Amino acid sequence: MSLRFDADSVVLDIEGTTSATEFVVDVLYPYSRRRFGSLLTERAGEPAVRRAAEQVRALVGEPAADAPRIEQVLNAWLDEDRKAAPLKALQGIVWSEGFARGDLVAHFYEDVVPALRRWHARGVRLHVYSSGSVAAQRAWFGHSAQGDLLPLVEGLYDTENAGPKQSPGSYEAISRAIGVPPCRTLFLSDRPAELDAARAAGWLTAGVRRPGEPYYAQGTGGHPEAGSFAGIEVARTGNGP
Repeated sequence: MSLRFDADSVVLDIEGTTSATEFVVDVLYPYSRRRFGSLLTERAGEPAVRRAAEQVRALVGEPAADAPRIEQVLNAWLDEDRKAAPLKALQGIVWSEGFARGDLVAHFYEDVVPALRRWHARGVRLHVYSSGSVAAQRAWFGHSAQGDLLPLVEGLYDTENAGPKQSPGSYEAISRAIGVPPCRTLFLSDRPAELDAARAAGWLTAGVRRPGEPYYAQGTGGHPEAGSFAGIEVARTGNGP
């Protein structure tokens, strides 16, 4: 039986929800590891790279850290799967270039793109909220095996422009930005703590529970549950709360 929601907006998590965590860990992380060194040395003067490097130095308390030391820190954070803003920013730069060159093609579960197109055709507004940077999100949705999906998406949000994903305040900030009442916004994620935060902000929630994903065994923490996007129907009927 499908979950059915009357909503004006759907906000999408990426990793574990629209796309496989395995792709991120096995393809994207090694890709960024191979390119951090040249990025930090050859392009150190670029504003985005310089800002991220300074953030790394501040976070580790080493104001004189050189490029090799910063690269070492970034790789350690990758090993920890740490959601550090400068790591995500630098990943976004190298991934964007990799997608643009054709080195990378974004992974989406086969049930996702048809659902996004169906919801979009019904007038449902689609947004993304991921711990990956906005630059990485833009590259991801712009370079899928199904083509450029960015025309389906209105807004992109990360931990820099919205806040931590387990904080209700971040979801409140997104509500203000998109101009949709919380009770008319549906959040889809595989992580119970994120779903809890969204619900605390007044959002509708649904857990996407896919076998093989890291949070599968945890369940959805009492949130409505679907095994794929094929099990979720969203429409703007105007009869919601």
